[in-house]
Amino acid sequence: MKKEYLRLDKVQGPLIILSEVENVAYDEIVEILLDDGRTRKGRVVQIEGDKAVIQVFEPTLGISVENTSVHFTGKPFEIPLSKDMLGREFNGVGESRDEGGPIYSSRRYNVNGRPLNPVARKYPRNFIQTGISSIDCLATLIRGQKLPIFSGSGMAHNDLAAQIVRQAKISADEGENFCIVFAAMGIKNDDANYFRKSFKEAGVQQKVVMFTNLADDPIVERIITPRCALTAAEYLAFEEGMHVLVILTDITSYCEGLRELSSLREEVPSRKGYPGYLYSDLASLYERAGMMNESKGSITQIPILTMPNDDITHPIPDLTGYITEGQIVLSRGIQQRNVYPPVNILPSLSRLMKDGIGEGYTREDHAEVSNQIFSAYSRVQDVQALAQVIGEDELSETDKIFMEFGRLFEDKFLRQDYDENRDIDETLDLAWEILSILPTNELDRISQKTLDKYYKG
Repeated sequence: MKKEYLRLDKVQGPLIILSEVENVAYDEIVEILLDDGRTRKGRVVQIEGDKAVIQVFEPTLGISVENTSVHFTGKPFEIPLSKDMLGREFNGVGESRDEGGPIYSSRRYNVNGRPLNPVARKYPRNFIQTGISSIDCLATLIRGQKLPIFSGSGMAHNDLAAQIVRQAKISADEGENFCIVFAAMGIKNDDANYFRKSFKEAGVQQKVVMFTNLADDPIVERIITPRCALTAAEYLAFEEGMHVLVILTDITSYCEGLRELSSLREEVPSRKGYPGYLYSDLASLYERAGMMNESKGSITQIPILTMPNDDITHPIPDLTGYITEGQIVLSRGIQQRNVYPPVNILPSLSRLMKDGIGEGYTREDHAEVSNQIFSAYSRVQDVQALAQVIGEDELSETDKIFMEFGRLFEDKFLRQDYDENRDIDETLDLAWEILSILPTNELDRISQKTLDKYYKG
């Protein structure tokens, strides 16, 4: 028999507190009936003895402590899923935001995901081509990997995210089974419209599933948004056999929401006021990427986060770096030189790229070219620092060549148009064109055999 509770202890922000509850589980969904007949949903986020704290998914305005009926459903938060969601847009809790109506399915899926047996995981292989040279050549995205983008407020991460969605592709023989799940948290209406318009104009809308939580939507919905998106990705990957690229933006907005709710629940804060469980909470999102032995599909993640004050040691990028397999770092200094995308290659890396590039995947010279560019561009930074002290005219001839290499590298290799899509061969050929201005005795990361085949000097 369904038990109803007719009196609340307290309404505090998006939380309601209820006492004398029985047989209640953490993460259980709650239905709240207001005295005017409207219903709202919430979930249990804290249990202390006979007291339960419930997060409400919608505004708590109008909820009275006296005339509100609450009952517990005995189920976690679930959403219906089917392949019909491709090309559709939903809000942060999986409800239709477009004119397509609700998704009809005989099954509903727990947004907290299913635990993946570590033994059943398959090692990520094969690269995903983004069409962006700095990523494809130097921080290659591997299918099944989680590779975050570290950006800053006001930088071009939204443009980069939209470009990746438009251009990302896998090998031609599996291209039909490739799709993208795009989740946006706490974004403004104009940013949401930009993404919609960009996907539609590029003709990729039918392979994209969008989950959008706007800045004026409830904070609690923001916490559910990435979980709904990842549940949809798991369904497409492990039940429909598709290769799914998940883009989550902006993880910082998600963490700010988490901090706000933690403060309302009066939890003891950790670094910079974030809850002590921030690491495990982020891990519960990031670790839902990967490949399974018994499934043809895969989930690849690109979480995007804006570093407060461009501080890479801030808790959000710091903890993200521990969990994920590398990072792509955007530089405000490079953006101020009008270079798009403003990728700073030196702190950027992809820890899995060594296993998904080379002969049979990209091209046999890829690893050597990548190593040489990192080495040469690192030397450029030293030469530029020296030039600021003694002046460029006083540099040695070799140092002047490296200065020219640095200028060409940023101007021709890093810089791309918003709609410029370079395949991996074009990217590597361009890298050789720029490396070939250096004398062969400075190319110490490349074998003689590879130099004989590709050096253009």
